[in-house]
Amino acid sequence: MAWSRILEPGDGTAGALIAAVGASTALKLLLAGASPEQVARAWTEADPHAAPQNRSLHAALERWKPRLDRNATLADLERAAQAGLQPVFPGDGTWPEQLHDLGPHAPVMLWVRGDPRALGLHSLAIVGARAATPYGTHTTAELTSGVCVAGASIVSGAAYGIDAAAHRAALAAGAPTVAVLAGGAERPYPMGNSDLIDRIAEHGAVCSEVVPGTAPTRWRFLQRNRLVAALSAATLVTEAGIRSGSLNTAGHAAQLGRALGAVPGPITSAASAGCHRLIREYFASLVTSPSDACELVGLDLAVEVPGTQVNSRGSRNGPIDADSSPGGTAGEPQRSPIMHRRILDALPLRGARGLDAIVQLAGVAPRDAREALAELELLGLIEKRERPDSYEHQWAFCRAGRERRG
Repeated sequence: MAWSRILEPGDGTAGALIAAVGASTALKLLLAGASPEQVARAWTEADPHAAPQNRSLHAALERWKPRLDRNATLADLERAAQAGLQPVFPGDGTWPEQLHDLGPHAPVMLWVRGDPRALGLHSLAIVGARAATPYGTHTTAELTSGVCVAGASIVSGAAYGIDAAAHRAALAAGAPTVAVLAGGAERPYPMGNSDLIDRIAEHGAVCSEVVPGTAPTRWRFLQRNRLVAALSAATLVTEAGIRSGSLNTAGHAAQLGRALGAVPGPITSAASAGCHRLIREYFASLVTSPSDACELVGLDLAVEVPGTQVNSRGSRNGPIDADSSPGGTAGEPQRSPIMHRRILDALPLRGARGLDAIVQLAGVAPRDAREALAELELLGLIEKRERPDSYEHQWAFCRAGRERRG
């Protein structure tokens, strides 16, 4: 938590030092006023393969010491508690492991408002222009809806325009969504989206790597983009001008080896010039439909569960009873887990099927199948049936679930 105040986002020197000696030891060195040589010695003893340069350490110590403030750190904790923020650290059960791909530039911790489990879900980052056109907003909503139907959550930056359209579409689809802020997680920015950010926290998560109360800056916005890209399996730019900040997110995704997609627009529209550049120069996948977006993130739009109908444009219609997604409650439209969908696809519309056949058809492990079957039975979508000639159970759709699926 102290390092979260001391550092600016993306400080690779600090990340490498903390990885080598640990956050506590690194902080003790800083508190003791250790010289660059002393820090380098401790670093090398902890990791003989590391070769820190005294010059870079000297510069790092010079920028860290002015922010070493015990009272300010205690105030950060009090502010976080008042705002209901949860600190999440590497190694925690809710820490999103995909952030490790950032190496030494990974955040030392995250401050989270909402459900931290939403950070680790299989997700698609959708970003784009703040000054979005009606075309960009409509396209974003359509693609987001289709991806959410297929089982992905949505990550974006809660900005005006495309970001807000993606978050709203995810919420409307009942899917978890994550907003990564450039300032404090309890400080809505932009203020015009404060209600939207509150809703995101209720049904997903709002997170930041900077301490509560921190104001967003241009640098922090650029560094925030690396988290948006790293948290997601793929990044999709739905509308962006040639100088849009969303291209920075696309660049981070490419560096991380994440899949990258872009939506084309009219060749006369400057608002789509950035997308065209991504397709032409950076080999971004051309995305023109919900199925394209699902392919980008490694999902299949054809997957469907009882209570959900997918129309030809990829939108979801009809209620789903409940799910295990963060913020899910019975009676509200929600997204079922991907494992549920695979198990339901393996059941016949008429009759029943045993565990071995379900495992084979769904292509999942027996343990995963048993857990999903138990959850689906509790949700009232399927029922267990006894076989008179065998000790093996079979599963079948309940009448209501079969009518919805049919």
